[in-house]
Amino acid sequence: MKKYMPFTYKMLVPYLLLVLITDMIIGYISYTMLIQSRTEMAETNVRTGMEQARNNIRYQMDEIQRMSDTLFSSLSFQRALQAKGEPYQIYLVMLDEIVPQITAPLKLFGNNIRLMLYTMNEDLNLVSGDDLEAPIEGSDYYILPLEEIENREWYRKYKDSELDNIWLQIDTDQRLGNISHIRKLVSYSDYKTIIGYIRITVSLDDLFGNFATFPVEEGITLRLNDNASGGTVIYQRGEAGLGAGEANYLILHEPIPGADFVIETLVPHAYLTKDTAKLQKSIFAVCALSFAGMSLIGSVVARISGRKMARIVRLVRSFQEGNFQKRIAFSGNDEFVHIAEAFNVMAGNIQELINSVYVQGLQRKQAELEALQAQINPHFLYNTLSTISSLANLGETRKVTDMVQGLSRFYRLTLNQGKVFTLLEHEVMQVETYLDIQRVKYADGFKVYVDIADDIKQVPVMKLILQPFVENVFKHAWFGESIAIRITGRRIADGIELKVIDNGIGMKPKIVKKLLSAPSLSGGYGVKNVDERIKLRYGEEYGISIFSIYGAGTTVRILLPAEDPILIDESGGQV
Repeated sequence: MKKYMPFTYKMLVPYLLLVLITDMIIGYISYTMLIQSRTEMAETNVRTGMEQARNNIRYQMDEIQRMSDTLFSSLSFQRALQAKGEPYQIYLVMLDEIVPQITAPLKLFGNNIRLMLYTMNEDLNLVSGDDLEAPIEGSDYYILPLEEIENREWYRKYKDSELDNIWLQIDTDQRLGNISHIRKLVSYSDYKTIIGYIRITVSLDDLFGNFATFPVEEGITLRLNDNASGGTVIYQRGEAGLGAGEANYLILHEPIPGADFVIETLVPHAYLTKDTAKLQKSIFAVCALSFAGMSLIGSVVARISGRKMARIVRLVRSFQEGNFQKRIAFSGNDEFVHIAEAFNVMAGNIQELINSVYVQGLQRKQAELEALQAQINPHFLYNTLSTISSLANLGETRKVTDMVQGLSRFYRLTLNQGKVFTLLEHEVMQVETYLDIQRVKYADGFKVYVDIADDIKQVPVMKLILQPFVENVFKHAWFGESIAIRITGRRIADGIELKVIDNGIGMKPKIVKKLLSAPSLSGGYGVKNVDERIKLRYGEEYGISIFSIYGAGTTVRILLPAEDPILIDESGGQV
């Protein structure tokens, strides 16, 4: 039987594909949204950190600005910077006025700073403070002569410009990561005469404050750019190069109000999507579980529906095999119930129709057999009565009596109490009775040899299947003064082979070819009749075959199935 895939499983395949595609779409959308959310969250955290850094820088710059404003606006401090006199007097001025006002802000400011006072008054005592080449490790102050910076480039540019109260990276600031606030001190008398400079230096690390929101170890880079000098980077934490762009980084900017500085943060895309693999695995696991669950549900539904469909298929196959007695019933009120009910009604109708057609076919077949049988009896009777009439005209009373008695025995065997079938042994007896009738006419002009195997004598056969061929020998095959007839029977495979052989004149091939297909041909009427009866009763594979050589004789082969002997009762009729 040809294998097939159940319809329910065919429907399961597109269902699973739909579920898979849906899971993939939902997973992709979820993954995209989560990545976008994670990116926005990371960006928000960085921006919050930048705002905190901006506020911290602005606060500390304002504090330093207030320091310089305090010193700038202090009249006593200005007078002290311009004081002249004896060293002791100058010492007292510094001790009472200058040093207290310089050190006071250092104590109040939260981070370490360096406050440097460059004075033009040569009488003031100088204070060198810590090493300016070293990083700031504590708050300290310096009182230095202006000569120390007069030859420096930044001073020359600053002195001749109108700029004041500004932030610059000068001297060692860039190397040490510092930035300095520069302010001019002018005389209170005209507010034009420069009496000195204040420089407050602070570490940029302290200026930015806590770097916890900028995890530079994960690739984030923090910069402080000076827009006044064309975007020069004055401070950087992180490893991003100056040429780093948007292809690899998310670049964020936060300007510092009231200054030309801009905080720039470079966030690598890898940091924004660092949880991608974990999210991807989680989403894949959820989608896989969803697909497995939907597959299980689909399989259960397909199995339930498949069982009903399989029962319907088995019913259809039983119809195909000719079994129309089976019926099927489903509970519920779905499509399968309606299909089962329709099949049951159809099966009942088909069974009734087949029974009707079968009975009609049997009746038609029986009628055809009876019609063919009825055709043989008058045919043989006509020939025999014609012979008796001829003998009576010749005065052969003895022969007429013998032929009439033989004809009586022949028809008693032929009629067989109205039954169509007889034992092969009785069929041979009928032929022998027919030959006895012919001996009255032909005396010893022919010889007959009968060779029937004992194991087939009790096999039932249709009556009058041998006599027509023996009769044709006398009518068409006799040539010369005598003729020999041989009748044989034996079992072959699952059938029986009977032969009527004569050594008469024989037939040409074209006559043999037309004999079974042309009942009007002389001598072909009985042959065609017997062949049709056999085929009608047993099937097309059985029937008559004729083998003949012109001038040498003819063999008629009759092939029949081997019927069960119990089908025939003791009287020779069919049980």
